[in-house]
Amino acid sequence: MEQRLTRLWYRDSAGFSWLAPLAWLFGAVVRLRRYAYAHGWLESRRAGKPVIVVGNLTVGGTGKTPLVAWLAQSLSATGLRVGIVSRGYGRSERAPQAVHAETSWREVGDEPVLLHQLTGCDTVVAQDRLAGAQELVARGVDVVISDDGLQHLRLARDCEIVVVDGARGFGNGRLLPAGPLREPASRARQVNLIVVNGVPEHASLLAGDGKLPAATLQMALIGGNAHRLDGFGGPQPLGHFRGTPVHAVAGIGNPQRFFRDLRACGLEVIEHPFPDHHPFVAADLTFNDELPVLMTQKDAVRCRSLVTARLWFVPVSARFGDSQTQELLHRVVQLLAPAKPNAAGD
Repeated sequence: MEQRLTRLWYRDSAGFSWLAPLAWLFGAVVRLRRYAYAHGWLESRRAGKPVIVVGNLTVGGTGKTPLVAWLAQSLSATGLRVGIVSRGYGRSERAPQAVHAETSWREVGDEPVLLHQLTGCDTVVAQDRLAGAQELVARGVDVVISDDGLQHLRLARDCEIVVVDGARGFGNGRLLPAGPLREPASRARQVNLIVVNGVPEHASLLAGDGKLPAATLQMALIGGNAHRLDGFGGPQPLGHFRGTPVHAVAGIGNPQRFFRDLRACGLEVIEHPFPDHHPFVAADLTFNDELPVLMTQKDAVRCRSLVTARLWFVPVSARFGDSQTQELLHRVVQLLAPAKPNAAGD
């Protein structure tokens, strides 16, 4: 069902859909909620320090987590103390919880654990992102990055960054459940920055005059050397796996991107896609051969207890051109500088 919906959501044209009436209803709720915040019926509140929201307009993977890690590392390098707040996928507890090196992904979700590993920044998960951001401020951070939360309007923000997959764009342009959109695509004109992951090739990104808004930057995800999950041996370049098939396992929002990137490195890939955040068990990674098994670093977080010598993870990192790196950081710092503790907004 998930794969079928994905095919329908990300085709170039919307076509006929029995789900269209539900999408209209969903859109009405979205518009009413934004209207309520804009007119003060519901209140956006500040956390006490500047807030950057890095989010999606679509469901599924866009490369948001690598961008959050890149931004946290880059701002930390300027001397700022950065904190990261996340919802924590699958988490039922309402109270904010700090993420530590020994924290289980089952308690806080896989992405917060990964972000803490990659950045070393204070990381807090909370169903109410405002409460999570306030917890980070109490811990002494200078700036809060919200991993996702574009639609969490209760948390006021100073900078909004939307990440879009260049190959998928805004899909068929329809709202959930008839399409992949959480909000209308026109919402992209209201954010501060758009970051396109990869080449903007989807028809939805080339509409009109064929150009994206001026405040659009292009990001690439660069794969690193493969690492054994058991920690033994040194990292291996992906070229080490050429000449024999490999099993590629991906329980992320867009598994095909991982498979495509491995093939671009010359690997012969046997695909094993799983739903995003899939809780792996040993049987998921057991095949009738001794071929190596490659997975994403996010998947590796959920496979800590399943370590064998055959399992490898491939980290990715966000990269920008030199000029775009400077432009992105300049724009973000400019937006954060005039932030006032008592200002309202969303």
